[in-house]
Amino acid sequence: MHFGLDRPLDETLLTRIADAHSIYGFVRLRLDDRGDGLTVDYDASRLTPADVEAALRRAGIPIVLKQIK
Repeated sequence: MHFGLDRPLDETLLTRIADAHSIYGFVRLRLDDRGDGLTVDYDASRLTPADVEAALRRAGIPIVLKQIK
């Protein structure tokens, strides 16, 4: 899933994204080249797209849903 970020990257947001790597079912998180988007690869047998979005919001990452890959 690809998300936009609702605010510019800062140290706090980078820490939250790094911590999100440990969320159950997340396989990989990648920032895009411009630093204003986040792609989350996840285990679809464990999580739904709604679960992914909710987990990122609970982690304090200000996301805007762009598209499902």
